[in-house]
Amino acid sequence: MEASLRYELRRDLENKRGEQPLTLLIHLASQRKKVSTGINLIPELWSGQRQQILNLTTKLKIQLEKKYGDNLPNKHTLIQYQDDLIELKNKVRKLEEGYRSKGIAYSVEMLVEGIRDSKKHLTKKEDPSNLIYDFVDRYIHEHELTRVKGSLVVYKSLKKHLKNYEAKTRSKIRFDKIDYNFMQAFQNHLIGWEEVHETTGTVKTLNNITIAKQLSTLKTFLGYAKRQGIKVNDGYKDFSIKKDKLEVIALTQGELDLLFNFNLSSNKRLDQVRDVFCFSCVTGFRFSDLLQLKREHIKEMEIRLTIRKTKEPAIVPLNQYSKTILEKYRNLASPIPMISNQKFNKYVKELCKLAGIDDPIEIIRYKGATKQSTIYKKHEIISAHTGRKTFATLSLEKGIPAETVMKITGHADYKSFQRYVKVTEERKRNEMQKAWGAPV
Repeated sequence: MEASLRYELRRDLENKRGEQPLTLLIHLASQRKKVSTGINLIPELWSGQRQQILNLTTKLKIQLEKKYGDNLPNKHTLIQYQDDLIELKNKVRKLEEGYRSKGIAYSVEMLVEGIRDSKKHLTKKEDPSNLIYDFVDRYIHEHELTRVKGSLVVYKSLKKHLKNYEAKTRSKIRFDKIDYNFMQAFQNHLIGWEEVHETTGTVKTLNNITIAKQLSTLKTFLGYAKRQGIKVNDGYKDFSIKKDKLEVIALTQGELDLLFNFNLSSNKRLDQVRDVFCFSCVTGFRFSDLLQLKREHIKEMEIRLTIRKTKEPAIVPLNQYSKTILEKYRNLASPIPMISNQKFNKYVKELCKLAGIDDPIEIIRYKGATKQSTIYKKHEIISAHTGRKTFATLSLEKGIPAETVMKITGHADYKSFQRYVKVTEERKRNEMQKAWGAPV
């Protein structure tokens, strides 16, 4: 007798992103067991009748973006989820076939145990090179509910670059072989890596900042693997990662006031984008936190909100700017009119271009020892995160102590916050020379 297999959403459980766990219900004779698939899914994307994840059509995507924003998974992720569901069912059928071929009477518990055994990441017979890639997938799976999407994308990118390195060097990557020399060779591989776009023919490369992120992610991953009992070569710890400094792109006080008072009465779309952007500039909230902002988070003259990235509570006092914006949307269900991050980053550039925020900004990146300098108009490189940077920079310029600003923005350590202080000192120096003349 073959077990009945059916996927079901746990409607009684829902995470903060509106997703529900998808479970596999195994029914054999009078026995029933639920097995976690490890997949959390927005309920509108699941068809229980068809037992499959729905295709994310353009029409459906537009509908769901209004409700879920950036929490909406992309098509590639959904395809991978569907493949995983097919694989899990096939795994159960193979277990049953194995028991039947040996004449063993099996139970639901035996099938569940077989699934669990197949998920175990370490067996002596496993190829250590394959284990690395499987373990990256396991790390992503185990942290997808506790980490924001963006922080896990880099692990998928790391997996891709490790496979490219393996193909180029024709040598298997093993946990016990990732030492100092490997880290050096992998860094050189990333410096020389190129990818040609099939349609446009443009060549994509990695700069030192991206390379440093990949190497840092690899170190973090190796540390995690070691804590899970995997034998890892400690030589990687001796490899130091050199990080180029990132420019801090922030609005000046004049630019902020220009935007805040800019007449957009004839353009409701950009008017709302302006208000959300300015709200970020005067509160320091990340875009992901603005998305989760609700009326109940606003307490008289302050906002109390648990930061999504750090899971830490934050108390941000209101000021004349933020209070005015909240008052403007007092009849709206949500405190401010939010849209998806992708649309916002597109529209805020349009907004700042319209307002004439176009000072030339030099962006310097290094690829290995080669300097790459590009001049942009300021509106071209403004994004949602510029708001948070603007708040930190202007707050310091207004004389608010760094410790207070860090408490509001939720920066955990001074090292990551220090670049704002340096930018402020540079601005003070420029203003001094502009007013009093440069020293001869």
